[in-house]
Amino acid sequence: MRNRHLRRAVAVAAVALVTLAGASAAARAADPAEDFRDPRLPLAARIDDLVGRLTLDEKVSLLHQYQPAIPRLGIDFFKTGTEALHGVAWSTDVDANGAVVTAQGTAFPQAVGLASTWDPALLRRVGAAVGDEARGYHALNPRVWGLNLWAPVVNLLRDPRWGRNEEGYSEDPLLTGAISTAYGKGLQGDDPDHLKTAPTLKHYAAYNNETRRDVTSSNVPQRVLNEYDRQAFRPALAADAATGVMASYNLINGRPATVDPDLSGLVRGWTDRPLFNVSDAWAPTNLTGSQRYFATQAEADAALLKAGLDSFTVNDANGAPTVAAVNEALARGLLTEADVDTAVGHALSIRFRLGEFDPGGGPHAGIGPETIDSPAHRALARETAGQAMVLLKNSGSALPLAPGGRVAVVGPLADTLYTDWYGGKLPYEVTALDGIRERAASVTSSEGADRIALKDVSTGRYVTATGTTDADRVTATGETAGPAAQFDAVDWGQGVATLRSVANGRYLGYNWGPFLTRDEQPNGWFVQQQFKLEAQADGSYVLHYAGYETQESWFGANTYVTVGADGALTLGSATADGAAHFAREVLSSGVDQAVAAVRGADSAVVVVGSNPFINGREAHDRTTMALGEGQQALVKAVLAANPRTTVVLQTSYPDTITWEQQHVPAILWTTHAGAETGHALADVLFGARNPGGRLTQTWYRSDDQLPADLLDYDIIASGQTYLYGTKTPLYAFGHGLSYTKFRYSGLRTRAERGTVTVSVDVTNTGARSGDEVVQLYTHQRTSRDLMPVKQLRAFQRVNVPAGRTRTVTLRLKIADLAHWDVTRGRWVVEASTHDLMVGASSADIRLRGTLRVPGETIPARDLTRTTRAESFDAYAGARLVDESKASGTAVGAARAGDWIAFKDSRLGTALTARVAKATAGAGTVEVRLGSPTGRLLGSAAVPSTGDEYAYATTTARLSRAAGRHDVYLVLSEGVRLSSFSIG
Repeated sequence: MRNRHLRRAVAVAAVALVTLAGASAAARAADPAEDFRDPRLPLAARIDDLVGRLTLDEKVSLLHQYQPAIPRLGIDFFKTGTEALHGVAWSTDVDANGAVVTAQGTAFPQAVGLASTWDPALLRRVGAAVGDEARGYHALNPRVWGLNLWAPVVNLLRDPRWGRNEEGYSEDPLLTGAISTAYGKGLQGDDPDHLKTAPTLKHYAAYNNETRRDVTSSNVPQRVLNEYDRQAFRPALAADAATGVMASYNLINGRPATVDPDLSGLVRGWTDRPLFNVSDAWAPTNLTGSQRYFATQAEADAALLKAGLDSFTVNDANGAPTVAAVNEALARGLLTEADVDTAVGHALSIRFRLGEFDPGGGPHAGIGPETIDSPAHRALARETAGQAMVLLKNSGSALPLAPGGRVAVVGPLADTLYTDWYGGKLPYEVTALDGIRERAASVTSSEGADRIALKDVSTGRYVTATGTTDADRVTATGETAGPAAQFDAVDWGQGVATLRSVANGRYLGYNWGPFLTRDEQPNGWFVQQQFKLEAQADGSYVLHYAGYETQESWFGANTYVTVGADGALTLGSATADGAAHFAREVLSSGVDQAVAAVRGADSAVVVVGSNPFINGREAHDRTTMALGEGQQALVKAVLAANPRTTVVLQTSYPDTITWEQQHVPAILWTTHAGAETGHALADVLFGARNPGGRLTQTWYRSDDQLPADLLDYDIIASGQTYLYGTKTPLYAFGHGLSYTKFRYSGLRTRAERGTVTVSVDVTNTGARSGDEVVQLYTHQRTSRDLMPVKQLRAFQRVNVPAGRTRTVTLRLKIADLAHWDVTRGRWVVEASTHDLMVGASSADIRLRGTLRVPGETIPARDLTRTTRAESFDAYAGARLVDESKASGTAVGAARAGDWIAFKDSRLGTALTARVAKATAGAGTVEVRLGSPTGRLLGSAAVPSTGDEYAYATTTARLSRAAGRHDVYLVLSEGVRLSSFSIG
């Protein structure tokens, strides 16, 4: 166990608090006539009173993330945005050295691990602990640690290659909604009128790619948008478990999410509470920068406010540019003061609910720093990490391990814990090795990393570390391969390795010019401790810097290492041809050391996986789901040396471990689970805790089971996730094993007042107590539309003692069986029979029943009425685009022959269409039957309108087509179609 004490951070923050308190705006005596300070009044009345007292300049100042104090009213400074995804992480403030201020409190498992508990009650406790610690940090320094928390992330884990997979909960909207609601409720506290903290859901919406995320558009047809992406956000807001949303960076159907009209309309309609919606960092300037959506920042900021965002997260702590742009928008008539009042009212709403304007600060004001990393929170972190672990395989009861015995613990994560970008600093560390040592009679270990030296072929000198400060440059000047010239190389996959100095334990990094061995772990936004050792034809290697953001705008074109006359390393070549060549001398083999460690042991535990700062993270997607080749080789060698091997896979996402599943006796998965990882892992490995975690997303057999394009957001057409996937995965959604067995029996159903109650008896047939996650799925047998293969409707994690039976009751509402009817633009429950499936995973169904649901029959389309183009049933090539910058969605053709289809439709003989075409020359809209190359009924000319937002009406006479048909509209290049009728 490695302890890092919180004392220095507390002391620094306490000094800052004293300074802040001395200048507190609220120190003035409050006017008893100020109604906004009267907690007996309704919230709306208090907000109106305070807004009415503010000058226009004061109101505009409150639109920035850093809301300044207003001394004349005794109103303090307020900052939005403290990260709290799985513990208090960091604030947007920086310290005296320019580094982000990071918390050092209780670290819970990554979000995807929290969800793998499938235990909302536990997650509410975790949220409550994080909320307490956020209050504790706020008590230390309210300028740094605000009470508006930017968590949880509810973006669905549609594709496991997404770099931010670790931040989300699940590929399923119901599970995501249940977990986010529980976590949010915990963060907020139990008082009906006051908030402990104010959680913000991230990131609205349809956001699952990091590559060019600010300029790519998520193409999301209406069914996917309504049934899938929006459903991740609705539950927590409807349950009053969040106080707003953060808009995402991407575009949604051609419009930047920052100005999505959902923010002022649909999203606010999900709750009776006022919401405080915020932009993501620097997103307001993307509107005029990378997205080029508006010509001036005044136009952009006006559109942002009108769309329903209330706060600008931009320019760090400097609110002046935002104030200037909003004032310009007011002067130009792009905004009214009433628009500002609306946003300011939303901003103040959470401050009132947090108790800021109540006498004494409200019911949560007494929570102090004593909560930070408290013994109770450490115990909860250990419990949660254990509950989150998923037993993927356990052949021949390889687990649990017998207490005592000789255990070998090897691998790159055996004696190291990593945090992630949205995690705080660990106040102490219990690694896998630490935890196992407490239970085994003897332990041998090895990291399994090759120890290497790099010798410059041209000079015969070794790359050598000279110290750990910014002044200690790494140079190729060493005469021998002594400790200062030795590095432990770990393969993290995709060709990327880290090089850790043997002499000082620090990682080789670039640091914007000098190469250093300064950092204890790979870290920072650019993660400059990443390298590729690329073999050359002559047997030498070149060193390719692989830190993030290596494009020319940051580092120039040169990403290959060269060696100067003085031995200094620099990025001096754009290609391997001009790079320095090094001999890679292997001083000791990591695989050989690991094999030696596991030989003769009663059991071997090999801990492999990911580094959250390297393999995939914000701004960087994964290109493969495979483990690093070096880690795969390590597993194979260890298994060959000791058949009693367990693989512990510690990752932030699914991996394609098909070989391991076939050959390794036992596999246990955990996320990066915080300071208590080693204790929790040992609890599970040695049977003190029976694993009960379940996967929250599908684990695929290979990369080719996923769509070729990460940007394919249409899960229905492409067959993504367990909902629409038909390929057999490696591990199914909901999968997870136990050290005991469960039998399901006695399925009973009862429908009453729009609710279906499903009961089942679960019997533990084994010899030890265990948790089972009982899952209810449905499948609609008949529909006008393609329905999910199965869909999760309810679940419950239940503990069943050995030999005992528990009755589990699950409920679903008939209304929840609705899907989006594209023909009429509304939700519909169709008359159909539904299969009821109860089981231990989406692929392990134990009991089946049927449910006959009365409902509607979706009628044939009537294309003689005005029809929105976006309501198509099928499409190819055509993209959903913004009809205007303010609202509406149209269909655009990037190439000639792109089409949209409307099945089972009645139509007439006259086409009327609203069209736009920005490019010169005329285009066409063809009407065909049966297929995009089927019978041509006619074609309408589309004139150039000169602007993609300038629409004109075009008409055409068509041949008669009696009856009902599948109608295809085939567009020529550059045509945009918003609506049409065929009457």
